[in-house]
Amino acid sequence: MRRLRACLGAAAAVGLAAAGTTALVAGSASGATSALSNRWYAAAPYLMPLDNDPPDPAAIMDATGLKAFQLAFVLAPNGGGCSPTWGGTAAVSSDTAVQSVVNTIRAKGGDVSVSIGGYGGTKLGQVCSDAAATAAAYQQVITKYGLHAIDFDLEEPEYENTAAIKNEIGAAKILQQNNPGLYVSVTTAGTADGTGWFGKQMLLEAKAQGFTPNNFSIMPFDGGFNGAASQTGALTNFNQILQSTFGWDQATAYAHEGFSGMNGRSDTGEFFTQTDFQTVLDYATSHNMDRFTFWSLNRDRQCTPADNGGRTSGTCSSVAQSSWDFAKYSVKFAGATPPSSTPTPTPTPTPPGTGCKQAWSSTAIYTAGNEVSYNNHNWKAKWWTQNETPVASDWGVWQDEGAC
Repeated sequence: MRRLRACLGAAAAVGLAAAGTTALVAGSASGATSALSNRWYAAAPYLMPLDNDPPDPAAIMDATGLKAFQLAFVLAPNGGGCSPTWGGTAAVSSDTAVQSVVNTIRAKGGDVSVSIGGYGGTKLGQVCSDAAATAAAYQQVITKYGLHAIDFDLEEPEYENTAAIKNEIGAAKILQQNNPGLYVSVTTAGTADGTGWFGKQMLLEAKAQGFTPNNFSIMPFDGGFNGAASQTGALTNFNQILQSTFGWDQATAYAHEGFSGMNGRSDTGEFFTQTDFQTVLDYATSHNMDRFTFWSLNRDRQCTPADNGGRTSGTCSSVAQSSWDFAKYSVKFAGATPPSSTPTPTPTPTPPGTGCKQAWSSTAIYTAGNEVSYNNHNWKAKWWTQNETPVASDWGVWQDEGAC
């Protein structure tokens, strides 16, 4: 999910539409390819291309047969402004790093979608003046990378902001109109009842604006869930919410419903294993749901040394697995057959007390790349920090490098 440019207003957005955004996409310098089937975009797992020890997408494609990746996340600049960045820090306009990842994937016959928003950070819908300005900012991303798909990940703190959600839904509608054939998903928080109050308000905003994406997806984790049964129960309840909100019958609601899970140990200590993924996949396919994805490919590998149960990491799953086990469920949802699995290796734990870096100090100043040890783990700083205790978090300053 992060330089500064002035927000484009409604007049600029109208001008962009008049110029013909479809032609802009087709003529993009990004080397846009022919679109994959929508089923692949619906199955694309999330990948952070610039953070959390990004895996090689080509290796994942070779090992699993995966063709589509959901690149995360586009946000507003950390310093303010209405222009798209990766993670708040890397301007899309001057990006070459993510473009290189996109080129690698496309060279092997795959494609990407881009996810905007996510948990934390400042979203463009919060800072752009209106829906047209928000859409103009996102159109830069579509044009830059020649996108055929985009995901609106609307969650905290943005989805608690009525004006921001109005901008995001309005922008999604504009992009859908100006980019014929664009696959649009909207992802939001899940609860045992389907989704919470803010999620329901988001659906009502979409209804009020007459906007229907390819799917509305919920994330049934980090909310007191426990395995697949709790997730399929939430999906059933969410289906009823879609029916009552939009006046759809059950089948139509499922055709516009999606699942976005978290592989392994969630942020709140829930566990979702390969067996759970298979159960939810069976539910999704048997109900003809539109989307099945997960957070994230960066986590789709076993922790080294094995820490199965002790922590949540942005770079491994904390459950026993072979690399890319969870990606194969996305491949199945897309209708392809992944290669046969290889046995899960038994890792050799690192003996405690060996290989530890210099101990973390609350008074020391650390910059990107500095390494420390804390609680028998080594940690690497992602950016400048002082007096921030090392703890595993996708959004935190410290990256956990494993036990020492």
